[in-house]
Amino acid sequence: MDEQTTGAVADWELRFRAARVSLPEWAQDAPHRCLYVSNATGTYELYAWDRAAGTHRQVTSRPNGTSDGALTPEGETIWWFDDTDGDEYGVWRVQPFGGPPRDGAPDPEAAPGLAAAYSAGLALGRGGLAVVGRADDDYGTEVSVVAPGKEPRRLYAHAESATVGDLSEDGAWVVLAHSEHGDSRHPALRVLRVADAATVAELSDAPGKGLHPLGFAPVDGDPRLLVAHERRGRSELLLWDVASGAVDELDLGLPGEVGAEWFPGAAALLVEHEHAARSELYRFDLAERSLTRLETPHGVVGAATARPDGVELSWSSSAEPSVVRDLAGRTVLAPAGPRPPRSVPVQDVWVDGPGGRIHALVSLPAGPAPHPAVFLVHGGPAWQDFDSFAADVAAYVDCGLAVVRVNYRGSTGYGSAWRDAIEHRVGVTELEDLAAVHHEAVSRGLVDPGRVVLSGGSWGGFLTLLGLGRQPQLWSLGVAAVPVADYVAAYADEMEPLKAYDRSLFGGSPEEVPERYRESSPITYVDDVRAPVLVIAGENDPRCPIRQVENYLQRLRGREAPHEVYRYDAGHGSLVVEERVRQMRVELDFLARHVPGVRAPG
Repeated sequence: MDEQTTGAVADWELRFRAARVSLPEWAQDAPHRCLYVSNATGTYELYAWDRAAGTHRQVTSRPNGTSDGALTPEGETIWWFDDTDGDEYGVWRVQPFGGPPRDGAPDPEAAPGLAAAYSAGLALGRGGLAVVGRADDDYGTEVSVVAPGKEPRRLYAHAESATVGDLSEDGAWVVLAHSEHGDSRHPALRVLRVADAATVAELSDAPGKGLHPLGFAPVDGDPRLLVAHERRGRSELLLWDVASGAVDELDLGLPGEVGAEWFPGAAALLVEHEHAARSELYRFDLAERSLTRLETPHGVVGAATARPDGVELSWSSSAEPSVVRDLAGRTVLAPAGPRPPRSVPVQDVWVDGPGGRIHALVSLPAGPAPHPAVFLVHGGPAWQDFDSFAADVAAYVDCGLAVVRVNYRGSTGYGSAWRDAIEHRVGVTELEDLAAVHHEAVSRGLVDPGRVVLSGGSWGGFLTLLGLGRQPQLWSLGVAAVPVADYVAAYADEMEPLKAYDRSLFGGSPEEVPERYRESSPITYVDDVRAPVLVIAGENDPRCPIRQVENYLQRLRGREAPHEVYRYDAGHGSLVVEERVRQMRVELDFLARHVPGVRAPG
């Protein structure tokens, strides 16, 4: 993009259009061979990077983009997931690291004997060994072993949800996170022998406490598996000796929650510590049981990896766009073109709520308060808002809006009880916290109570529609992207792993606990919606399917309620930059037309 063109484009659009790169994944036996995701062509695709040769190569090229891929340990082969227009239902394909043949033939299927399905995890071993997890409405979860020259062999099957974790270094064992006990939000672990599907070991903290495999020790013959547990009410670490069954809990003495990966050689762990919407890195020496902080700027480590030649990470803050760097601050991988414009830092606001202290992040525009505001609700629900760079937040601020992001009950990062407090009162609990922060923001004079927008995508879209109906007095406008709108219809049509998740969340299916679904479904309250609402929906969305959105829109149309609809031809979000820009422009234009004081997008 030349300077003349750049000068004619508004800052918010430059942020969306700026080239981005993910933290590169590297091949264990060939660390110079890397795989990353970039939007350099205007669509997010996979790229291969040979660091020794200094060459980059685009691996995939599809109209709606590609983001799921992995490298084999030798770095010889790239696996990538091929779905249809973002519907997440498809097959794995393979391509040599050096590139496909020049005959133009499509990449072959990695396992021709396995039918298309939703992905339920992938673990790649040496010599072409792979363990592939698949999920489907017809059979639940199936895990298969794939090896060169052999038909895929079923290793595991169950009606409940399960996910493939990691292969041991020698490829003899694989760990699965499963919910055979009926609770996919709090999985148990089972290690299977790849050769004959025999159970090697099992570990469970159920009911109500989950275990998540983080990886086997990267050393031949080492039986230790790194696991995230929540035995003390928050995400912490343990080492599980799969051979002996011994469990070693690692109490690092840090507030907040932690995750980790192995350093090469397995003598230490690279620990990512999350606390109060920020994160930082540590090295934990296993022999000495010592913890050393690794210097990173104040903000958020989006991802980090411990390579043989050092630690690399992606980092950003609300004010500073993301960068892929090392611990010395050197840029590791920079996308082409100019850096996106900066934005404003956030302010932390803590509010006493009905379930405890609520943490909110507030971004303020220039000018005197009170401001028009958008409560931007995160998805998940098992997720949280961070002090990280977000192009949509910056766009709202540019247009004169204060942005309030609430880590409501249901969010991660604040302990297991906070995350699980929404169970059986889905949506209702989160709205109580949003109302408490709304009251505080108005009381402090930060926002104008007559100009407050409720907005969000996915779970945030669900909460937007539910809030517009249950709390019509609080919200002046609504923007709901890829929302759950009619929960019973959504359950009927959604992908199988989400059905299992919903059963865990609600305590059963709509047939088993109909009143809970009725209380939590936005369509129950659609006749109480007073604010104009914009709904953005994906035609091929397997998570928030289009039929249940149409049910809600039909009810709005039936009472001639003010609303607008934007539909796009993809799934649960888009990997196409131009489509993301269009959606943001539609949102900003909608806000400018309905909220006094909001500037129209440039």
